[in-house]
Amino acid sequence: MNVAVIGLGLIGGSVLRALAATGHRVLGYDADPATRATARTAAAQAPAAHRWQVTPTIRDTVARAELVVLAVPLPAVGGVLDQLRDAGYAGLVTDVTSVKGPVAALVEERLHRQPQRLAGFVGGHPMAGRETSGFGAADPALFTGCAWVLCLEPRGTSLADWLELAALLTPLGARVVPTTAAEHDRAVAAVSHVPHLLAAALVAGVADEPLAGTLAAGSFRDGTRVAATRPDLVAAMCGGNAAAVGAALDRVLAALHEARAAVDAGEPIAALRDWLAPASAARAAWPYRPGTARELPARIDDLLELGRAGGWVLAVAPNRRTVTAVRPVRPAPA
Repeated sequence: MNVAVIGLGLIGGSVLRALAATGHRVLGYDADPATRATARTAAAQAPAAHRWQVTPTIRDTVARAELVVLAVPLPAVGGVLDQLRDAGYAGLVTDVTSVKGPVAALVEERLHRQPQRLAGFVGGHPMAGRETSGFGAADPALFTGCAWVLCLEPRGTSLADWLELAALLTPLGARVVPTTAAEHDRAVAAVSHVPHLLAAALVAGVADEPLAGTLAAGSFRDGTRVAATRPDLVAAMCGGNAAAVGAALDRVLAALHEARAAVDAGEPIAALRDWLAPASAARAAWPYRPGTARELPARIDDLLELGRAGGWVLAVAPNRRTVTAVRPVRPAPA
């Protein structure tokens, strides 16, 4: 497949490298000339069969593309969509942005509210971020074993387009998770966006205490790793998902208020033990063990039910009629 990747940071650069390594013809573009130069040098050093091209403009990048991958921060998505529209691009578009509702709205506004729909769209989000960024951090193996959301809207997504993308991504080792944009945004607010805010709060709380910095070890390191992420990236994903982040943050704050009350209890050790026990059991059971892979009809309702159960797609049949799917095995409540 001819693929254009726009935005060559950690995720976009990893997509470019991974697709090139699996035999696709890949062209990349980044607005930063230095990033383009770095990516071009890396291409020259890659094995001949795994090389990619770096182009000077978006129009050049998408000229022969069958698929465009938008790998730019949320604030830049609208401008890139405008350039796709102006270039007359009519293929398939996906993205890797960590919030899906706003991107879908931008696509509807910039690409679909035209005399004719200019391009197909399937929202995407690989759950494979790191605290490092830039093309230099790109890794073609980044998506091995990662959950990669592909949004499947019952009244808006072409099933054929969705299956085409799933068939492209599963050979990268990704676990393709079907869900809607709204369901995705609620889930990632809790497991990705709010943890960034909590990590930042933990670091800020000891930033001016040298003794705490010296004594900080594993629990601080593991709980604050993502605080090193570029602030503009975190602000874009949390601000772009503000409603869901606000609701998830309220739940965490309520839980912390309960912990604060336990600290003030007459028997704080016992009270804290009771407060901690459910979370300890839930964390010990995660990640869930994969169940047996089974064939599943490639139908929208079946795929969405799979995603809501926490399942994923491992492969797409060549005839696109079935997928190989896995559901997690969750332990029975104690």
